[in-house]
Amino acid sequence: MMTIRAIVLAGIGVFGMAVASVQAETITKTVQQGNVKAELSYERDRKPDEFPQVQNLRLKIQRSNQTVFDKAPGSEEYDRPLLDWNAEDQDSFLVRDLNGDQEPEVILDFFTGGAHCCTYSLIYHYDAKQQQYVESRAFWGNLGYQLQDLEGDGKVEFMSANDSFAYAFTSYAASAFPIQIWRFENGKMIDVTRTYPKLIHSHAYRLWQAYQEVKGNDADVRGILAAYLADKYLLGQQEDGWKRLRQVYQESDREEYFANLRKFLKESGYGD
Repeated sequence: MMTIRAIVLAGIGVFGMAVASVQAETITKTVQQGNVKAELSYERDRKPDEFPQVQNLRLKIQRSNQTVFDKAPGSEEYDRPLLDWNAEDQDSFLVRDLNGDQEPEVILDFFTGGAHCCTYSLIYHYDAKQQQYVESRAFWGNLGYQLQDLEGDGKVEFMSANDSFAYAFTSYAASAFPIQIWRFENGKMIDVTRTYPKLIHSHAYRLWQAYQEVKGNDADVRGILAAYLADKYLLGQQEDGWKRLRQVYQESDREEYFANLRKFLKESGYGD
């Protein structure tokens, strides 16, 4: 899945062509896995010199050719399907078995608009007792996600990062984000990041390399160091992480930055 930065760049070209296009059109997208088929339809109103609006969203889900779900997704009024913003992103609407139970879920991604924010997913899983699909929401902020089967066991993980670090210590452009890995189980998103220490270690290493590359160039490194330390907390190596930060960060706001960082990490669930 593309990041918001990439989406915005890609969207510039899409928008440029859309202004001269027809004023209104109906879009229908269909995806399927096994006996589960999902159809998304909506109207796109294109007016000169205005951002194209999406309305009359409808999602239909069929099981073995029988319609089980047929209603508007639980999106906000001005949000748009991510696939409408970036038509090349085919993974933003799909049917896929997320937890290996042979019961495919439907995933539909939305974009709220704006330069940096936000994306979220609506996930529909079939409740056999209720004999209907139940909607869940996963919020990604600026960053999006990628689907990967990390264990090769048919259970799919959502590879992402912690968007709460955006603007926490510096500008968005200078912010960095600790790794997050999620799994969809029993209708809920479960944070399973700590069960993948090798991936955390690799991510922390890349953050430290990024710091090494920009240090000494008048770059604001507070965002990178904050994300790096959060990864170290996930590994249970916070003492080593703090030792490194105290060695390398000697700016005039050093003590204030460290105090704010410690408080932020605690409030964000990383530790002491």
